[in-house]
Amino acid sequence: MQTVRYFFTPVSPWTYLGHDRFVAMARRHGAEVLLRPCDLGRVFPVSGGVPLAKRAPQRQAYRLHELARWRDHVGVPLNIHPKHFPVPADLAAKAIVAADLAAGTDAALAFAGALMRACWAEERDVSDAATVAAIVAAQGLDAAALAAKADEAARLFDAYTDEAIERQVFGAPFYVVGDEPFWGQDRLEFVESALARG
Repeated sequence: MQTVRYFFTPVSPWTYLGHDRFVAMARRHGAEVLLRPCDLGRVFPVSGGVPLAKRAPQRQAYRLHELARWRDHVGVPLNIHPKHFPVPADLAAKAIVAADLAAGTDAALAFAGALMRACWAEERDVSDAATVAAIVAAQGLDAAALAAKADEAARLFDAYTDEAIERQVFGAPFYVVGDEPFWGQDRLEFVESALARG
């Protein structure tokens, strides 16, 4: 069985644009997905990355064109100027880790997708505890079970960020098939080729 380490942040529009396609692809190939929500705020300084607000104006402008192109190309609803972005991702990311621990990877992947939709298509604030709790409930997850995993989830979130740095991750989404790295949802075709090789 192929293993894919899936490094991401739930407030990344690029992760959102590729999420459902990646999940379907992994299932088609019977791959094991290892969820790795991580803190890009720690990854960027050691990898040459720059937070969006600090990027040159021309890079920020081009990003909006690309988001619109990819939104239309893959047919995923996305507001390129969402009401609640940028916001801190830690709460949502740790909740995804807790869901993975409490309910398993499939449930956590579905929950991650719901959080991304909330941010990028539904104008909801995924840094708000009440919003995250509502999405937990809508996904049929057990809030008490997730809460019981909160401390472990926080430790793992830090560990996943350390792992991202060790594996030379520098952006999101970032997929590692075996030991082969792929950056960006626009590399999913290559991810699938790697999965097909078995």
